[in-house]
Amino acid sequence: MKHLHNTTIIRQTLTKQKYDSKVMLTSKKLDSYIEGTTIAPLFFQGDALTILKNFPSESIDCCITSPPYWGKRQYRTDGIGMEKDYNNYIDSLCTIFRELLRILKVTGSFWLNIGDSYYKKNLLGIPWRIALELTDRQGWILRNEVVWNKIKGGPDNALDKLGNVHEKVFHFVKSVTGYYYDVDSIRANPQKTKIVNGSVISATGVHGVRYKRQIELSTALNEMEKQIAQNALNEILNQVRGGKLADFRMVIRGQQRTTHSDSTKVSGRAKELQNKGFYFLKYHPNGSKPRDVWDILPEDTQNREFHYAPFPEDLCKMPIIATCPIDGIVLDPFSGTGTAMLVAKNLGRKSIGIDLCAEYIDMASKRCATLF
Repeated sequence: MKHLHNTTIIRQTLTKQKYDSKVMLTSKKLDSYIEGTTIAPLFFQGDALTILKNFPSESIDCCITSPPYWGKRQYRTDGIGMEKDYNNYIDSLCTIFRELLRILKVTGSFWLNIGDSYYKKNLLGIPWRIALELTDRQGWILRNEVVWNKIKGGPDNALDKLGNVHEKVFHFVKSVTGYYYDVDSIRANPQKTKIVNGSVISATGVHGVRYKRQIELSTALNEMEKQIAQNALNEILNQVRGGKLADFRMVIRGQQRTTHSDSTKVSGRAKELQNKGFYFLKYHPNGSKPRDVWDILPEDTQNREFHYAPFPEDLCKMPIIATCPIDGIVLDPFSGTGTAMLVAKNLGRKSIGIDLCAEYIDMASKRCATLF
């Protein structure tokens, strides 16, 4: 018995030494990568939670990930997504996301793509269960719920429900203010106003002259309000001529309706229309910012032998460009075949990928033309 006891102690000691050695190696690689200049991705193979515990606090600028969905697929290795109870799945993910909260910078962002699942024909609402757990219990701040419209979803042969063709992408931050967000870098090219014979014609076809005429003929504005409106319109037209605005709309009391609500209790614009007699909708010279519905085709899986849930590159681009500075680091704790790492590298950012499956790490490394 004493011999067996001693053997157990020796095994525990060797296991601890092996673990400590792996931790030191992981930390050393991390420190070297963070301080270095290469943008070649760094990959770690192993359990995400275990590896993340070795990361320094507030060391990552942007995390974008799409973890395995619950009960959807059998991946190369067992792990998250294979739990018998979806509540255990949610708990496992949220434990990892709590660690992300520690290692993400105050200026950082966390983008989570997560799909839903059915159980006994009941749509479980897993994405929102996770989102509410993160906001209510961990202190994350949810800035956007993006709907990823997959345009052409996979076949759905169910005869008693609609086809599912969208997934959620949540944008979380740690602080109400001060997080990095370069909105100008993701604006769409704007439609431009035209200057014809000195008159401004908006991209929506409205003439500055037409607004002036509406003000002059208005029976809903008094003389002082008309003068104030004319002066404000002239200033807006000068901003358009000078390239400070791409376009505008003018809403005049008695001529146009408010754009959202006529109630002054819920709409600031309705209140402005009541008090001033007009307001402007101004269009940024660099274009409009993206909306929260993204039309992105799923990745083609026909030529994929091993991984059947590849992350579309286009789904990664906007989050990385907008919320990771050029000298920042992108992290994907469920990196799969390394799409987020590939996009980050192409955009000139450092990146770190973690995956439980050694084959996926090898595939991702080769895909990014990087071997560690």
